[in-house]
Amino acid sequence: ILNYDIMARFRRRTCIILLLFILFICSIMMALKTLRPDRAGFGDPFGLGLLPELQQRTVILDNNKNSLNRVQGDTVTRVSNLHSIAVNTMKASMPPVNKLEEELSSPNYNFHIFYYSWFGNPQFDGKYIHWNHPLLPHWDPKIANNYPKGRHNPPEDIGANFYPELGSYSSKDPSVIEAHMKQMRSAATGVIVLSWYPPGMADENGEPTDDLVPVILDYAHKYNLKVTFHIEPYKDRDDRSMYHNVKYIIDKYGGHPAFYRHKTSTGRFLPMFYVYDSYVTIPEIWANLLTTSGSQTIRNTPYDALFIALLVEERHKHDIHRSGFDGMYTYFATNGFSYGSSHHNWASLKAFCDSNNLMFIPSVGPGYIDTSIRPWNNHNTRNRVNGKYYETAFSAALLVRPEIISITSFNEWHEGTQIEKAVPKRTGQVVYLDYKPHKPNVYLELTQKWSEKYRKEQEQWLM
Repeated sequence: ILNYDIMARFRRRTCIILLLFILFICSIMMALKTLRPDRAGFGDPFGLGLLPELQQRTVILDNNKNSLNRVQGDTVTRVSNLHSIAVNTMKASMPPVNKLEEELSSPNYNFHIFYYSWFGNPQFDGKYIHWNHPLLPHWDPKIANNYPKGRHNPPEDIGANFYPELGSYSSKDPSVIEAHMKQMRSAATGVIVLSWYPPGMADENGEPTDDLVPVILDYAHKYNLKVTFHIEPYKDRDDRSMYHNVKYIIDKYGGHPAFYRHKTSTGRFLPMFYVYDSYVTIPEIWANLLTTSGSQTIRNTPYDALFIALLVEERHKHDIHRSGFDGMYTYFATNGFSYGSSHHNWASLKAFCDSNNLMFIPSVGPGYIDTSIRPWNNHNTRNRVNGKYYETAFSAALLVRPEIISITSFNEWHEGTQIEKAVPKRTGQVVYLDYKPHKPNVYLELTQKWSEKYRKEQEQWLM
C-alpha cells in the first residue's frame, strides 16, 4: 500500500511538471510569433483574399465591380431624408474654435493616420452600416463549410473583435466626429488620411460618404488637423477617371484651411493622395496620368499633386517608379504579411526610394485581428502584446528616418488595427478583446509618445 501511494504521488507530480513545461513552451512560441512574425508566408490564403493581383485575381475584381455598381442617380436618390437632416444639423451646430492649444499636444504633420467614415446606425442613417458586416466565406468551399456564415447583428454583436467606447456609432454623428478629432489630436497626429470613394460610390458593404467630407474638414480645422485623401479602388478606376476625381477633390475641397498640402524639397506646397491597391492598374496607365509626357498628364497643371502608391510585393517598387508615382506606403499592420509590411525590408525600400527621388512612408499599426469577419484567418493575427507590438513597429520605422510615418489605423475596427478608444464588453454571444490592463486611451498615448520621439530624432537627422 505504501509503495502504491508513493507511485501515485510520483505520477501526479510528473504529470504536473510535464503540463507546466508544455505551457511554458507554448507561451514562448506565441510570444515569438507576435513579436517577430517577419517570415510569415506572403502567399498564404489571407494574402490571396486581400490582394487581387494574386491567385483568383479576376474573380475578386469582378466581385468588387459588381458590388460597387451603385453609381450615379439611383444611389444618390436613395439617401434618406434623415441623412440630409443629420448633415445639415452638423453644419449648423459647429462649435466655435476654442483654446485647444493649451489642452492638447501640438499636431505632428509628419504623422498621417488612416481614417474611415463608413459607419452608420439607425439614429443617423436609418440602419446599421458596416457594424453589421457579413462573415466572409473562404474561397475554398471545403474550408468555408467549417466556419459560420451570416452577418453581425448590432449593437451587441458587431463586425469587430474589439468594442468601441463610443458604441456602434454613426460617422455622421457630430459628437462622434468631435470625439474622433479630439482623440487624433491628443495622439499628436497631424494629418487624417480619409478613405474616399467618388460621389455616388462606396465599398461593397457601405454607402456613399463624399457629402460628409465638408463636415470632417470643418471639425479637423477646429483641432488644427489637416485632411488628405485615401483613394480607394472604385469601379473603373483608370487614368481618365483619376484625373477627373483629383480635379473634383481639389476644386471642391482644396480651398478649405484643413486641406493638406505637403511642402516638397523644391519649396512647392502640393496636395497628397494615397492610392490604395494601385498595383491593380498597370504602370502604363498610371504613366498617362503621372508623367509629364502622359496623354492624361496632371503634371505641371493646377491639379498636380503628390501621389503615393501601395507597395505590397518587392517588384512593385519598380512598377511604382515607372508609373510616375511620387512615393510608396505599406499600409498593412501585419509584420510579415507582405514584403512591404515586413519591418526588416524597410531599410532596403528606403534606400531604393532615396536613389530614385521617391518618398518612403512606412505604415505602423498596433496589431491585427479580423476573425470577426474572416473567421478562418486566425493565422494572420498579430497580438498587441499590451502595446509592445506597436512600439516595435514605431522603432523599426524610425530606424529608416522617413519623412512621414503613416498609422494603420484610427478606426478600421473590422481588422483590429484601431487606436481609437476601446472598452471591455461581454455579451451572451461574444467576449470582446480590450486594452487591459491599460486604459481605453493607451494607444493614443503611445502614439503621442512616439510622435514626440520622432520630432526629437528628426531634429538630429536634419543636423
